[in-house]
Amino acid sequence: MTHRDTPTTRARNLGIDAGAFVAAFTASPTPMVLTDPRQPDNPIVWANDAFLGLTGYAWEELDGRNCRLLQGPDTDPRAVRRLNEAVRMGLPIEIELVNYRKDGSSFWNGMTVAPVRDATGEVVHFYAAQADMTGKHRHEVAMRDAQDELERRVSEQTADLRAALEQKTALLHEVDHRVKNNLQVISSLMLLKARRTPKGEARDALQGMAERIGALSTVHRMLYSTGDVTRFDLREFAEDFVSELVAGLEGDHTAVRAEIDSIAVSAAMAAPLALMLHELATNAVRHAFPNSRPGRVTITAQRSDGSLRMLIEDDGVGLAGSPPNPAGFGRSLVEMVVRQLRGVVVWSDVSPGTRVEITVPLDAISLRDAAAATQWAPR
Repeated sequence: MTHRDTPTTRARNLGIDAGAFVAAFTASPTPMVLTDPRQPDNPIVWANDAFLGLTGYAWEELDGRNCRLLQGPDTDPRAVRRLNEAVRMGLPIEIELVNYRKDGSSFWNGMTVAPVRDATGEVVHFYAAQADMTGKHRHEVAMRDAQDELERRVSEQTADLRAALEQKTALLHEVDHRVKNNLQVISSLMLLKARRTPKGEARDALQGMAERIGALSTVHRMLYSTGDVTRFDLREFAEDFVSELVAGLEGDHTAVRAEIDSIAVSAAMAAPLALMLHELATNAVRHAFPNSRPGRVTITAQRSDGSLRMLIEDDGVGLAGSPPNPAGFGRSLVEMVVRQLRGVVVWSDVSPGTRVEITVPLDAISLRDAAAATQWAPR
């Protein structure tokens, strides 16, 4: 008959007496206990001094008792069922559960339970090495409590920040609303004054300034109506502006077409870009087609490598063919705005017509630059 290779047989082959194992386990600082599943209720048949010290029991109080005497009110029944099932099936198990000392105090017991088999493979004992894991669990509880407290504080601060942001957003909406109203009043007053001013340079100047202020009013109306006060959709403004521009044309000899991508620009760039678009488009409509000459104005804008690329083209008389306007400053205004937005503008005669190409970096404007970009009066 072939004998199974067990720790006991290996110890004997090495000339180590079983008593040496018992002496080593007895003196070990690790709490250890041995039970006998061949006896009714799998009683404790041996325990070392470390186990007695951990539980507070004397050997006479443990001898012949089942280990369940260490269980109590907070012992997890699910853990007990797992342990009993492993013992029933003769399988090793590592588990942690709440046990109780003789004096009633609880502790977290980390156990490694393993079957001990004889040469035939029969389970003759269960050996359990144990450790007091109370400190570990207290640390875990403290960590969970700290995490819960941190999450609570973060949640409170997030709620405070959200409320502050909502207040700021409401304030910005109100500011845009009031600015829009004020600009509309100013524009209306200037238009009224223009109508009462004799035809000439003064009337044209009042009319032009009223229209520029109207464009700025449209920007603030859109910022007021949108959900995000920090962003401005250039296409939405362009569609609104082109509709008003076409509605104001006399006759149908000039066609205006716009192809604007949906480009979100910062609110700080909204007013300068709107004013620039207004200036170029209205100048093209008014001066590129004298004497009711038919023509076409095309406005395009698209994102390209982190920049906004705008193109305003017409097939009119061109820069050289436009009548001189000593009082006009549209080109100077456009160049000033582009420069303060850190962009580039190129004016070209394309025979026929004029082509204006503008490139502006979308993320290169600061609040200081935006403030400077609103200083539109030429020097």
